[in-house]
This record gives sequence, C-alpha cells and structure tokens, in this order.
Amino acid sequence: MIGQVPPKSPITLGDWLRKLGSDDRLMPTHVSLFTALLICWQRSGYSNPFNITRKALMGYAKIASIATYHKCIRELESYGYIRYRPSYHPTEGSRIYWPFLEDP
Repeated sequence: MIGQVPPKSPITLGDWLRKLGSDDRLMPTHVSLFTALLICWQRSGYSNPFNITRKALMGYAKIASIATYHKCIRELESYGYIRYRPSYHPTEGSRIYWPFLEDP
C-alpha cells in the first residue's frame, strides 16, 4: 500500500542514498532512474522484488532515449545498487530486487 512503512533492513535506504551521492561513477541520469525506481517501489507497496516497465521508469526519470535507459539500468545493476531481471513479456514487466533488503 502506498504510504506503508518499508520493511526493516540492516542497511537502510539512507545508507544507499549516501552511497549514491558519493559514487563518482554515477551521472544525473543514474540518480534520476534510481529515484524513479523508488517511486515504483512505493507504488508496489514496498514489495521486494517488484515489477517495473521501461515506459513508466523512463517517464518518471525523464529519460527520452531507450539506449540511455538500458545503459543506466545495467550500470546500476553492475554497481550493486539493484538486481535487475528483464522480462521480454509485454505485460509482465521486468523485476527489480533491492540488495539492501535481501538476506546476506
């Protein structure tokens, strides 16, 4: 549900946001996409994992290029901010996992 408190984690979302802010590899498009992921996470009722669509994320993040979207989401995954499982099904959407909410 929207407004529900996210589950507890030993690493907080604030820790991840501080990490984002100090990571020199990230550009504004990465931060914008990460923020869009947070919006989709909230709208999913803070579930982990949660499904996303490229169209929704690009709209929230104000990313116009599909190539930029794919580059940024893959880099967020390779940098350890998310786990991304693409779906090629037109209605299911891709799946995002938050590493900070997963068991070590």
